[in-house]
Amino acid sequence: MIDIDELEILDRRLGLFSVDRFNLFSFFFKDPGDRSGANLRMQVESLMSAVGVEPDGGPIRLLTMPRLLDWAFNPLSVFFCHGRYGELRAILGEVDNTFGERHAYMIPFEERSGDEIVQHCDKEFYVSPFMDMNLRFTFRVSAPKGRLASRIETYDCEGLVLTAANLGNRTEVTDAALLRAFFTIPLLTLRVVGGIHWEALKIWLKGVRLRMRPHLLEDPFSHVRRSKGDSETSFRKAELHEPA
Repeated sequence: MIDIDELEILDRRLGLFSVDRFNLFSFFFKDPGDRSGANLRMQVESLMSAVGVEPDGGPIRLLTMPRLLDWAFNPLSVFFCHGRYGELRAILGEVDNTFGERHAYMIPFEERSGDEIVQHCDKEFYVSPFMDMNLRFTFRVSAPKGRLASRIETYDCEGLVLTAANLGNRTEVTDAALLRAFFTIPLLTLRVVGGIHWEALKIWLKGVRLRMRPHLLEDPFSHVRRSKGDSETSFRKAELHEPA
């Protein structure tokens, strides 16, 4: 997880990590967001404003895999959007499929007394040919501190069909840590992509019916919004407002 305002600091400080240029590990501003390479903070804050969460300059931290030897594939990248006092105000989850398409779910929420924040959203984006589109997601997220915990549950009309979880501990980014990660999990991106296709092959061999890929949505952003006084979370869509 990286503070997007500290990327250039890491670029200067680390020998094995670079921004917008080749290295063992690298981050390119054209990889996340709308892929334009435009100011990343402005892109995220524009979406926050679109769903009624006015940004106040607080930290925005991105959980993603950097490029490894100039190659990366992130099935899910998550922006944790904080207020100026450190409170978690919204989450932007970017989902990529193996067709090169992307859809983002903006999830604003109010502060809760407990550690876990729960929100719900209808599925709007085709990822797997073995999963229907008429599904619903439940997002369970704990504000990242020393340890990160998040879970996405997928439901159909009969109940839970899939759970994806992510657990991690905070570690300082150093050249030694990057080198250790490289040798501990070599060619991670290749393993992710290969693993996706291997699991798909096993499912197909079991005879699971393939679902046709629908047309790509014109709006690549879905937004979940909690109305004041409403105990349920309602699904809505809002247009992306381009930053001035």
